[in-house]
Amino acid sequence: MKFMSFNLMPYRFLPMDFPQKHRSVWVDIPGDLFDPEKGNQLYNEYMDQLEYAAQLGFDGICVNEHHANGYGIMPSPNIIAAGLARRTKDVALVVLGNSVALYNPPLRVAEEFAMLDCISGGRLVAGFPVGTSMDTNYAYGQVPTTLRDKYYEGVRLIMEAWRRNDVFAFNGEHTQLRYVNCWPKPVQKPHPPVWIPGGGSVETWDYCADNDFLYSYLSFSGYKRAKVFMDGFWDTLARKGLPLNPYQAGFVQFVAVADSDDEAAEKFGPHAEWFFNKTQHVYGGFAEAPGYRTLTTIKMGMESQQKGPRIIDTTWKEMVERGTVIAGTPKRVTEQIEDLARTLNVGHLGILAQFGDMPHERVMENLRRIATEVTPPLKSLFDDQWEDHWWPRPMRAPRLPQTLPEVAGSAA
Repeated sequence: MKFMSFNLMPYRFLPMDFPQKHRSVWVDIPGDLFDPEKGNQLYNEYMDQLEYAAQLGFDGICVNEHHANGYGIMPSPNIIAAGLARRTKDVALVVLGNSVALYNPPLRVAEEFAMLDCISGGRLVAGFPVGTSMDTNYAYGQVPTTLRDKYYEGVRLIMEAWRRNDVFAFNGEHTQLRYVNCWPKPVQKPHPPVWIPGGGSVETWDYCADNDFLYSYLSFSGYKRAKVFMDGFWDTLARKGLPLNPYQAGFVQFVAVADSDDEAAEKFGPHAEWFFNKTQHVYGGFAEAPGYRTLTTIKMGMESQQKGPRIIDTTWKEMVERGTVIAGTPKRVTEQIEDLARTLNVGHLGILAQFGDMPHERVMENLRRIATEVTPPLKSLFDDQWEDHWWPRPMRAPRLPQTLPEVAGSAA
């Protein structure tokens, strides 16, 4: 089983009365709430946390793309990944991902991902999310009814650009290019592993199954509610006669380790409540533009809400009971993560050790305890039966950053 440190990079300096004074953390969040000096602090703290996770032995470090919002200040995950590529050696760089339909032309994604794969020596996981309605339809003005078709076409262009060495023309409905010539090419052949982050769209299950992509269900409601959606994915593979390899699936989960349940509640409870009560405060009119989801997915979403717990949590006690946050002693957390892996049949787990307004030192401690007291006995899960075909295949001897010679006359 593979474990990744996933950092959403929230803006943890939102005012206490934010939900009362502002209608949404996404799309129309006031620009004067962002302090660039605090941005300098946060970006470097969050990158320190990801680099520390790599040093601790996490298999991968994850970044993602969001726009105009305070819960994830990462509009360009490729910039963050480029910095991480130079400061890490052997950890996978899981970019979840580039919202393909927002790039004109999508060839830009092929080029930048190829650069990241070359810089890192073949450590890239290429994530292709459709993107939330807030990011795509409202912040970036994409037409909801054509978004998914534009996305599919863009991914097809990227894959073809990676696989082919000739210069070719691409005549799609949304993108027309006389000369497609992706320079550079990625290290991994025929391409880096492709992960499709999903938020519950039924169509994504067939798309991943038909293209041999990994399905990564991204949800903040916890693994107990996620079973409805993960069962749908595995049912899709079974219907197509495909193996139910747990390594073709991923999930993300909030995790907090302490010496007791009471200590976990004291140290992590306020930050989890901050996350859900502030960074999930989204104006209903932005949550889903008409035409963004298909009728099949809307129906599935309504059924899952009836079968599972509600997605909006308000108190720490509710979050722990519902599995929104896995928290407690190392033994308790280890047992719950094993239950998660077997219940959902997932071989890749993105761990959110930072959430809400958690201070940097507490995040670092949480990362250390997860890496040293929780994940080691779980890494052998599934290895006796399955092979991971959706993990990077790096170079054997990549060129790493070198120590630079001293410049004569420079200050000591």
